[in-house]
Amino acid sequence: MNNEERYERHDWIIEPEDAGERVDKFLASVQDDWSRSQLQGWIKDGLLFVNGKSVKGNYRLQEDDEVVLHVPPARELNIEPENIPLDIVYEDSDVIVVNKPRGLVVHPAPGHYSGTLVNALLYHCQDLSGINGVLRPGIVHRIDKDTSGLLMVAKNDKAHESLARQLKDHTVTRRYVALVHGVISHDKGTIDAPIGRDPKNRQQMAVVFEYSKPAVSHFVVLERFKEHTLVELKLETGRTHQIRVHMKYIGHPLVGDPKYGPKSFFKIEGQALHAKTLGFTHPSTEEYLEFHAALPDDMEQILKRLRFGAFMEQ
Repeated sequence: MNNEERYERHDWIIEPEDAGERVDKFLASVQDDWSRSQLQGWIKDGLLFVNGKSVKGNYRLQEDDEVVLHVPPARELNIEPENIPLDIVYEDSDVIVVNKPRGLVVHPAPGHYSGTLVNALLYHCQDLSGINGVLRPGIVHRIDKDTSGLLMVAKNDKAHESLARQLKDHTVTRRYVALVHGVISHDKGTIDAPIGRDPKNRQQMAVVFEYSKPAVSHFVVLERFKEHTLVELKLETGRTHQIRVHMKYIGHPLVGDPKYGPKSFFKIEGQALHAKTLGFTHPSTEEYLEFHAALPDDMEQILKRLRFGAFMEQ
């Protein structure tokens, strides 16, 4: 395998419920960023291994098989700058902090190469860090498409390395505000529950205790309503869909969440989750910076309705 160090390794241990399935179908179910044609090409190129041996796509999985796929570097694509409006909270020669609206994808992916935050940043900056390659230049961390709020982006490789290290060391301050179903009785709490792929639905994440990663979320109740609770959450870890999965786990899924919550009668596209506070040490000055973004209008409108309803009941 040429340039093996540039290949991204993905590995799985096969659980009983996946035994008997074709390996190519299994891979298509666990990672929705990969197209069927991409997988077929990688398998044909000999990049798929089971228990250390190269296999074809029709291999039938067995319990406890070790599946390893080496994903090659993304092809250099021409990601076009696009004049998409940005809500810039802070910017200097090293870092840019953006308040991302709900509905905006952070970075391009196969089949979706335009209309993203990266396209907008390339138009605005044109000098983003190249560490993450052409698809994710400058992107240090991400928030879901249907989550709004603050995101930091590196404008050079030195800044990228510093911010990435802070994320790894859990020294970045990240606080979110979420509206959840149900009334939380405790004023505050900690959810310490590992997150991995949902064995029943590979398109989702879940609290699972095998083949998972540690995940810790702290919450404080801000306001209670008749059937909902407004909470602030602080993350120690940054797992995929962490807040959405953790709140569902304790019986309080997010309002509007299309993957993990019930159907909501509120008018909101996506989950009522906002990255309100972001703090980090500046890569050059070493000064601690902290930024805050007000709730988006759709969340504010829902809160007004809930508060008015509570007022009318008095």
